[in-house]
Amino acid sequence: MMMEWVKLLHISCALLSGLGFFVRGVWMLSHAPILHARWVKITPHLIDTLLLISAITLALQWSLSPFQQPWLAAKIGALLLYIVLGSIALKRGPNRFIRGAAWVAGLVCYAYIVSCALTKSSWGFITCWPNFYA
Repeated sequence: MMMEWVKLLHISCALLSGLGFFVRGVWMLSHAPILHARWVKITPHLIDTLLLISAITLALQWSLSPFQQPWLAAKIGALLLYIVLGSIALKRGPNRFIRGAAWVAGLVCYAYIVSCALTKSSWGFITCWPNFYA
């Protein structure tokens, strides 16, 4: 029963994290002053910390190892890329074009991470594409 709550927490935090990244990217592109509000800077860190703690808890409880589960290794690798892209998009990009491109790439990366989790495949959403060559 406890692991069901941890999984629900993980899924909820993943959705909130992605939604937050999307909204902050829109604010960044439109130069919205709210992007500089203190709660906007703190909340993503709280959500992502809960997301990471719940992920580690689930992996330990279910004995999942990225060395034995290729989809989990792909998800972790994509997460690292997502963090770099998010940093460029929301903080370190030298201009709005670079920030916007990093934001779009980050959204694609986020979608890939979620699709790896849903399909349990390192191919992620690519496995859902129709096979036109069959």
